[in-house]
Amino acid sequence: MPPRLRSAWRRTLLAQCGLLLAAIVAGIAIGHVGAVLAAAALGMLAWQHWRLRRVLQGLGARQHQEPGRGQGAWNELDRLLHRSRAEMRARKRRLLEMLRAYRAAADALPDAVVVVDRNTQRILWFNEAATGLLGLVHPRDMGAPVAECLQPLALARWLAAGRRAEPILDAQAPTDARLRLNLRLIPYSEDHWLLVARDVSKLLQLEQVRRDFVANVSHELRTPLTVVHGYLEMLDPDEFPEWRPMLEEMQRQSQRMTQLVEDLLTLSRLEARDSLPEEPVAMAAMLATLKREAEAFSQGRHTVELQDLAGCDLLGSTRELHSAFSNLVTNAVRYTPAGGTVTITLARAPDGGAVLAVRDTGYGIAHAHLPRLTERFYRVSSSRSRESGGTGLGLSIVKHVLGLHQARLSIESRVGEGSEFACHFGPERVRTRHDEAAPGARPAADAP
Repeated sequence: MPPRLRSAWRRTLLAQCGLLLAAIVAGIAIGHVGAVLAAAALGMLAWQHWRLRRVLQGLGARQHQEPGRGQGAWNELDRLLHRSRAEMRARKRRLLEMLRAYRAAADALPDAVVVVDRNTQRILWFNEAATGLLGLVHPRDMGAPVAECLQPLALARWLAAGRRAEPILDAQAPTDARLRLNLRLIPYSEDHWLLVARDVSKLLQLEQVRRDFVANVSHELRTPLTVVHGYLEMLDPDEFPEWRPMLEEMQRQSQRMTQLVEDLLTLSRLEARDSLPEEPVAMAAMLATLKREAEAFSQGRHTVELQDLAGCDLLGSTRELHSAFSNLVTNAVRYTPAGGTVTITLARAPDGGAVLAVRDTGYGIAHAHLPRLTERFYRVSSSRSRESGGTGLGLSIVKHVLGLHQARLSIESRVGEGSEFACHFGPERVRTRHDEAAPGARPAADAP
């Protein structure tokens, strides 16, 4: 106990003992010790109850009351309660000021911020930007279901995903069809979500300008490159022995530039599309074609293995999927030293989907480079890529093709041990195989 409280307690105790002693002396003097002592005790009890009643009234009162000026335990209790209430009021003022500051900061954000109750999916609060971007109006939409307020956006299934909800990169704003929004769902507590909507209209417009520029430049370069390459093909190095090194290098670089332009046009065409024509893709024939292409590209310098373990076909665009798979197979051969092994595997995934994986025993890739491999023109080793004839666009094409098929690309690699590039397709893309296995492929396992 602090010294001040101990001193107050002692003073109160001494005062009570003194009162009882005085009652005993007075009782002896008049000859009624018991009666006087009982009256003194009852008086002390009544006084204690009166002080307790004052404390309870002070706790229940909202108005400010000054504590007593005495030195006893009850006065010290009044002072402690008064100080605690003053500190609590100061703390509440600070919290209110912080809350107002946070709300002012949230209102100043250009992004729409909506606080949503996790269990009921109802709106608890939103900032001013949510009015312009999402059409929410205060107080009309407070407490309303967020999915209903943001129609025609289809958010019911997205909200149901909760922590697993992927960001919606491009959505039409409910208030203006010309606005494009990026939506993110951020669970910041067990009971609340934060719905953040950002206006990405200008970014998408700039991205479209960039795509148009690349497509137009690539298209304009195609004709002069075709002409130059055609004339170079007409020049036989055997007829001009002294020019042979120059002619061969010019033909090689011309071919590389032509391939680069074709890849840019392919990438631009993929980026401009939201979907692809779908048809059953015969994977047995596709795998056999990929093996033949790998062996032709390798020219006998590698071992190419094929493992068809899925026994299923895929739903999608045969042309685009062949382009993506061929890029992976070609890269595996290109970056694997002579004598290495390239393995093409089609297997079923635990969720009922399918996985096409291309594994090699090549140089491998450091972990720091893996997140950026699908960027355009990103190269782990520029000299090695140029020597092997790569354009730096193959994995970008693969990523876009898989995106149009609602699939994803995973990459695993160890330096000096090799790499594995795997295309993961969902169960909705898997179809029962009806054709026979292609020649040279391993027997397909029974589909689960």
